[in-house]
Amino acid sequence: MKKIPIGISSCLLGQNVRFDGGHKRDSYITGTLNEYFDFHAFCPEVEIGLGTPRPTIHLIKVDLTVRCVGIKDPTLDVTDRLRHHAEHQKDLHADLCGYILKNGSPSCGMERVKVYSDKQAQKNGIGIYAQEMMRLNPLLPIEEEGRLGDAGLRENFIQRIYVLYRWKQMLLDGLTVNDLTHFHARHKLIIMSHDDYRGLGQLLASATNLNVTEIAEQYILQLMMTLKKVASRKNHVNVLQHIQGYLKKDLDADDKAELCEVIERYRNGFIPLIVPITLLKHHFRKNPDQYIESSYYMSPYPQELQLINQL
Repeated sequence: MKKIPIGISSCLLGQNVRFDGGHKRDSYITGTLNEYFDFHAFCPEVEIGLGTPRPTIHLIKVDLTVRCVGIKDPTLDVTDRLRHHAEHQKDLHADLCGYILKNGSPSCGMERVKVYSDKQAQKNGIGIYAQEMMRLNPLLPIEEEGRLGDAGLRENFIQRIYVLYRWKQMLLDGLTVNDLTHFHARHKLIIMSHDDYRGLGQLLASATNLNVTEIAEQYILQLMMTLKKVASRKNHVNVLQHIQGYLKKDLDADDKAELCEVIERYRNGFIPLIVPITLLKHHFRKNPDQYIESSYYMSPYPQELQLINQL
């Protein structure tokens, strides 16, 4: 698979674009993730003409709105310039399958950015550029580099990237009701690990050749919203047991007991998700099942990323 296009704050790649002329190079991003993703760097503060180094800016609350202004020179207000820049980048962002933002940034922070009011700060803001970019690109998986240190958030983010990538690849050759149904079937177990899949299934049931484009737009928006919810251990256990059911006629008593024990050990937090999945893959190599083989649940992204080793 070719590298997937991902947007990223330029400083995280080691580019010297910070307000002080420095960078915030992230070794996990530039090392591990760089093997799989084609990073497209953006620095809105530089791109709107603030330069490097530059006066520091922050978010302030003005009446009921939030503005992005200079710390030393409050007359430097770049709020509208940042919003307009996100709008101008819309076509570039539309080609992406994910975006990694710099946490805490008044332009790029995804959440918990400091907002000042009467010289007091509360971490309840969103970077101006990031907020507009997310509004204009509701399908786009977005995460901050600091949150990628959390195993669950990291796996969730990268899983969503691969789902959106597969969706875009499917659309390249046009779209039929059969394509849409097949896509859903292959992702059904993934959806089950996040939430109830029945709503999406009911939506697809209304798809016809005449309304397939409209239904597809509703489907992918609802799917990406569903996948934002980090899959719980309980839901994974339900999916593992569901998959186990496809082997009920193929395993002897000892193999069934072992598989049940491994899933139970995962439920209780003694082993990571990779262990029951590896055991299931072993059994399905000996007892192939077309539906399970076509499902992305046990192989949602390259195994070399080792994302489920810590879940």
